[in-house]
Amino acid sequence: MFNLAQTNSTQRGYLLAGVLAMAVVVTASNILVEMPINDWLTWGALSYPFAFLVTDLTNRALGASMARIVVCVGFLAAVIMSLVLADPRIALASGSAFLTAHLLDILLFDKLRKASWWKAPLVSSIIASFLDTLIFFTLAFAGTGLPWTTWALGDYGIKIVMVIVLLLPFRGLLKYTDPLTLASTAR
Repeated sequence: MFNLAQTNSTQRGYLLAGVLAMAVVVTASNILVEMPINDWLTWGALSYPFAFLVTDLTNRALGASMARIVVCVGFLAAVIMSLVLADPRIALASGSAFLTAHLLDILLFDKLRKASWWKAPLVSSIIASFLDTLIFFTLAFAGTGLPWTTWALGDYGIKIVMVIVLLLPFRGLLKYTDPLTLASTAR
């Protein structure tokens, strides 16, 4: 079980940064998903993959239990902000998809964390993105008359591309997310 009192100030800073980043990314994505680029894509497809980067960096740096806290607290903050700033149907669909997909991402990343540096974020994000896309677009747009199936296909395609592109910052941040270094930082 997670105990905030057992974390040092660096770990608490990472935890707070993760929660804030998650809330901003998901809220922005919920607004941007209502802005189609064309019949295949919305702007939300370009911003949302950063949520998986936040989850994976937190999981790497602080472990699965703290990553779940970032996801759960970020989820609550994003759903509340999205209910105010985005369509309520989008906010609820996003919350459902987000929570399910990110908890799966954490589980898969944790199981793959000892493999090559790229394998855990790539595999966990691609699989969790598929689940997220399926849940979100079905709940948000099914029955609306909008081209939600093509948006879902375009969205998932862009998510895969973004997951691959976001491996670069993930790799660049590895030295800052080393669990041994963070654990040994003075309290």
